[in-house]
Amino acid sequence: MLTRADVEKAQQAWGQGIVEIAAAHDAGIDFVQRARTHVESLYSYDIGPVLFKPTFAVKKQFRPTFEGALSYFVGGNSEFSEDKGFAIKSWTKVRFENEDVIINGNTAISMGNYFFTAPSGEEVKVEFSFGYIVDSNGALRINLHHSSMPASIE
Repeated sequence: MLTRADVEKAQQAWGQGIVEIAAAHDAGIDFVQRARTHVESLYSYDIGPVLFKPTFAVKKQFRPTFEGALSYFVGGNSEFSEDKGFAIKSWTKVRFENEDVIINGNTAISMGNYFFTAPSGEEVKVEFSFGYIVDSNGALRINLHHSSMPASIE
């Protein structure tokens, strides 16, 4: 049976993946391959449709393909010229604060805030909604990822 702890474990894996991509980039090693592994192992593009709306995607705001997701994380794809590589911004930590997690059989959805720590120690707060399905190996895979910056009141 799928549990909240399973969702939290998947979130930790996602955050650790972002930190590892950033560390590989900063060390001058193959960060693109690390990002490929991140998307392949944590998203469900090989299983079925994925709804992915990255935080800073504006021109091509939805990323229904593996290549679109990869581009968002590492940049360098001329089809997505706005992408600067979100995951290569030297993040040192990612932590999740779930508002709630809803489990329904072999699927789960979570919503809350996640915080990305910059090398300076400053945290950047981002709002998220993630949906998960269980793959044939019993691992959680993301089939919905929406994130955005908190609204500001002017």
